Amino acid sequence: MLNMAMSSAASGLLRALLDRAGDQRNRLLLSDIQSVDWHSLTLAGERHLVTLRVPGPGAEQMVRVFIGGIEDAEFAIPGHILADIAVAGTPVRALDMSVTLEIEALTVLE
Repeated sequence: MLNMAMSSAASGLLRALLDRAGDQRNRLLLSDIQSVDWHSLTLAGERHLVTLRVPGPGAEQMVRVFIGGIEDAEFAIPGHILADIAVAGTPVRALDMSVTLEIEALTVLE
């Protein structure tokens, strides 16, 4: 098992994404998560790039539902505010029928 070190903002974002998937959360597989510090003149936070894979039959439909309206969704991340979230590029379908997608997000400290 691979243990990835994640900040509290990154782990909170991942939990919020899993919650968004509801009863299909077990189909979301984390492939990668990268976070870098972000600062403006008055705010501090992190930029995140989350790579998820959805395996098997029905993956494209699940991804469409999962990402539908994600830019306007509310996410609860303790100690952080989700300032921005979007799907990066177009989800990619592999030969095994899985779909990989990347999500970019910006969290700021409360």
